Amino acid sequence: MNPWLRIVRAGNLIVSFAGVIVGGLAAAGSGIQLPASFWIAVLLAAISTACITAAGNVLNDVRDIDTDRTNHPDRPLVQGSISLPQARALTASLFIVGIAVVVPILPTYPALGVILAIAVGSLLAYEFRLKAEGFVGNLVVALLTGLVFLYGGAAAGHPLVMLPFAAMAFLATLGREVIKDMEDVAGDADRHTLPQSRGLPFASSVARYAVGAAVVVSAVPFLWFLSVGSVGGIMYLGLVLVADAFFVFSVLYLPARLHWEQTMSKVAMTIALVAFLAVAFR
Repeated sequence: MNPWLRIVRAGNLIVSFAGVIVGGLAAAGSGIQLPASFWIAVLLAAISTACITAAGNVLNDVRDIDTDRTNHPDRPLVQGSISLPQARALTASLFIVGIAVVVPILPTYPALGVILAIAVGSLLAYEFRLKAEGFVGNLVVALLTGLVFLYGGAAAGHPLVMLPFAAMAFLATLGREVIKDMEDVAGDADRHTLPQSRGLPFASSVARYAVGAAVVVSAVPFLWFLSVGSVGGIMYLGLVLVADAFFVFSVLYLPARLHWEQTMSKVAMTIALVAFLAVAFR
């Protein structure tokens, strides 16, 4: 893959972009037959999210270049295919575009500005301070993932509807972040991660509790605004049950088979994203 696509984590950008679109559609709850004003706002929010996510990914590589020599020796900065000055310039440019692109719609959707400020502030705090704190850093990454869906809901004018979905994303991501720290424990000499400070068995328990909580929260939409008999309810129920099964598999064998567990987590998150989209047809 092109080093520029690798350093921004192109796959992650697609997921974050799609997350905002899904959040907007799920919050609107009117299928896809929506006015042009909706699509403009949601697409601008999705572009903003993709840019901020990309900026964070590049900044992460800049800050982690030393540990990546052990944990991720194939990354562009480690290999020298992109220089540090180029990466820093790219980071600044992406932050500027990510903020500027939503400025025209902030008067109409002010919640976007609040969520964006929290996201950018949390991301910078994570990279420059909290990442080294281990579990606190895991919480920040999970928060940023949950905010993607709130951002989409805010662009649709209904951020509160997305709270249970943001909570599910937060908890599932928290579990996955702990698993990632377990996998990287040998190279994380400069971080006080949960596996380092409390050991792999304790970290495994935390990951399991987080994922288990996400599975429980997946029932909240039915208690709040979904009907099991509706088209959206039936679609959501079927998909979320499959996603929940994969989430269970993602923590089943911990602390063994860590890479496999991460793969199961990614599959579960992808299916959950489609389940969230089904809510748009409620």
